[in-house]
Amino acid sequence: MGIILITGGSRGLGKNMAQHLAQKGHDVIITYHSRKDEAEKVVADVEGAGRKASALQLDVSDSKSFAAFAATVSKTLQDKFGAKNFDALVNNAGSCIHAGFMDTTEEQFDQMVNIHFKSTFFLSQKLVPLLKDGGRILNVSSGLARFSMPGYAAYGSMKGGVETLTRYMAKELAARKISVNVLAPGAIETDFGGGAVRDNKGVNDMIASSTALGRVGLPDDIGALVSALLSDDCRWVNGQRIEAAGGIFL
Repeated sequence: MGIILITGGSRGLGKNMAQHLAQKGHDVIITYHSRKDEAEKVVADVEGAGRKASALQLDVSDSKSFAAFAATVSKTLQDKFGAKNFDALVNNAGSCIHAGFMDTTEEQFDQMVNIHFKSTFFLSQKLVPLLKDGGRILNVSSGLARFSMPGYAAYGSMKGGVETLTRYMAKELAARKISVNVLAPGAIETDFGGGAVRDNKGVNDMIASSTALGRVGLPDDIGALVSALLSDDCRWVNGQRIEAAGGIFL
């Protein structure tokens, strides 16, 4: 059992990951951007499963804050968990813009760079010294890095960068036996992107009809997979892209 740090753990997939990991016996540190109340509910869920948990504020778009955040993580590990290191990092935090290629502004593009690509690169860089030898990193990408849908040129491009970065991280961190993989969820029924997949029947039906298993994804589909990927059963998986999308656009 270990300590897992999940960015963006106050809602959506991050929340579900934390709940599943707690059920598997892990302690959890989550980050939240602004919804401290929601983060505290996740902490309560984890503690209700008999595990320790802590919620820390982090804006992943602000790379200048990462050094101070790493110091906070170090102090939290010592004070809350009685540990010097944690066992796994899940780079999950993110948001999405929907804009066509010709309509995407430079400001929107930079926002996606900072939130998805730059944060995965530099936050991991700052946290790896606190990650135990033999630990795990799981970066979260998207099915939109493999297939293309209008309106996601910037978002999908950043996730493609994350997937390439994952292979480099796996190669360069191997000296410490740290494995690094990337998980690419398909469309999931959460509040992500304004909740369109969850709340818009037309969108939901369109995705289901394009998916071999005939439905859109549910948060439990991803949370359960994350707990499996971070288990000892998957210790020999490294530098790989795992898509969890029910077989969409095969």
